[in-house]
Amino acid sequence: MRRSFALNTQPHVAEIGDTELEFQPEVMGDEFLDSYSEMRDAQQSKGIDLENLGEADPAVVRGTVRALRVFLARQMMPESAGKFLRVNVVDPGGEVLASYDDLAEAEAAATDAPGRRVVDELRLPTRVIVELLEWIVELYGGGDRPTTSSSASATASRPAGTRGTGASPSKASTRTSGR
Repeated sequence: MRRSFALNTQPHVAEIGDTELEFQPEVMGDEFLDSYSEMRDAQQSKGIDLENLGEADPAVVRGTVRALRVFLARQMMPESAGKFLRVNVVDPGGEVLASYDDLAEAEAAATDAPGRRVVDELRLPTRVIVELLEWIVELYGGGDRPTTSSSASATASRPAGTRGTGASPSKASTRTSGR
């Protein structure tokens, strides 16, 4: 018996507004699991539940979102990863003073003068970052989140057995041929 398996050769593309982020066509399982584990450890060490960000300390959420960005960038093509992780130092009026590839350098530069702050060059709502995470896990993780002890792990499968025979209201009408 013989079976062929296809490998993706073209990058996966996430379209976010006018921006396209390219993700690696394939990611080796151990690399994906290692980077996923690092991201989850960073999240769990801060006590963050991705399913309930509204109740967390904003400073802690910022750190967690950065860990998510780093995880996602590790799955991206180099040009997209650079764009996704680049940060800017802005003045109190929002004018960009400098761009950095290294967050620590940007934070050091921001402390040079009062009112300066660090912002992501590609600013995205947290929900989009979480949606990207879910999409990437589906692409590279086979549809389920890798096994973790977090409350955000995939839910258990339905117990085996037969389904009920009762008709749902939508199936109560006459069936149409071919359905």
